[in-house]
Amino acid sequence: MRIRRFVNQDPVKQQNSYNQLKRWQKERVNKLKLKDYSYKVPNIEPDVTFLQNNKIQPTITWIGHSTFLIQLAGLNIVTDPVWAGQMAFRKRLAPPGVPIKDMPPIDIVLISHSHYDHLSISSLRQLKGAKQILVPAGLSVKLRLKGFTNVEEFHWWEALTIRGVKFTFVPSQHWTRRNPWDTNRSHWGGFVMEVKQSCGDQLGQVAPSREQEEAALAPYREAAVSSHEITRLTKEQVKKETPHTCCERPLVSASPTIYFAGDSGYFDGFKEIGCRFDIDVALLPIGAYEPEWFMGPQHVTPEEALQAFEDTGARWFVPMHYGAFKLADDTPREALDRLEADRCRRTIEEQRLVVLPHGETWKLTEQ
Repeated sequence: MRIRRFVNQDPVKQQNSYNQLKRWQKERVNKLKLKDYSYKVPNIEPDVTFLQNNKIQPTITWIGHSTFLIQLAGLNIVTDPVWAGQMAFRKRLAPPGVPIKDMPPIDIVLISHSHYDHLSISSLRQLKGAKQILVPAGLSVKLRLKGFTNVEEFHWWEALTIRGVKFTFVPSQHWTRRNPWDTNRSHWGGFVMEVKQSCGDQLGQVAPSREQEEAALAPYREAAVSSHEITRLTKEQVKKETPHTCCERPLVSASPTIYFAGDSGYFDGFKEIGCRFDIDVALLPIGAYEPEWFMGPQHVTPEEALQAFEDTGARWFVPMHYGAFKLADDTPREALDRLEADRCRRTIEEQRLVVLPHGETWKLTEQ
């Protein structure tokens, strides 16, 4: 029987052969000696108690790399769970924004593809909660063999509605491999999350008023948050130390549509996604793009990420896939500097680019 291999939407030659990998590794030996990795993505103290008790406000919290905690319509959603301390023998550049032991119980896990920097089995096991796992086609068998039973897999454009939130699996331009024998045996893509009804409607109850929400959350906002043995900054310090960062976060919507792009090279599919959905927030990768001759087909540059942002028609852009692991030859500062330079060139309003430090919770509505 012929083994099924998944392919990209557009014809593209991936630069991922053994000989190409050897060429890259040879080139980078001297290049990395000239790179400045002194800049670290800041960590701020996460509002753990709020996150563990929030059932109403839509929020986005960056854990690091492509891992986010998204709270939407009462659901706790995690994307591409990776709390690993190293990747391919390289130590993590900055600690996760929220320690995994402090995460709230997780309802939904979204996995964009099978690469190790997007799917850590150990991290997945440690997450608390029911954990309905949504994965690309071809990946569910691997996860069930690891002992996970609550798994649903999707082909591009397939969707599932869970407790009033519709999850649609959308295309990206990438590839997959976890061992030498399973190249492209599972698919890759991103997810669009749309709120179809309020949590109150779903349960047949009236949603709490803002005053009721405030009264319920007041004790937790006043509670002391446990400290951790890592350096965390205030928002004022973050603004001072992080280039091109504005700590005044915009308000979005009580029922936002959020696009999590996963991993992707630049392709026309971003335009199609923008035509099919009215996107509020796009979570797009900006790192692991150098050298571009090798990474180009699979990872967008910061400039291509901004083009993808404009293609989707999203209102706000949160950059990801940088600052946690040294996966390629670019540095976190280089990625942010190029992103800001091209934002200025394109005259995109500064507030539409939301650069989060690790651990910050962006509340998408008024408190």
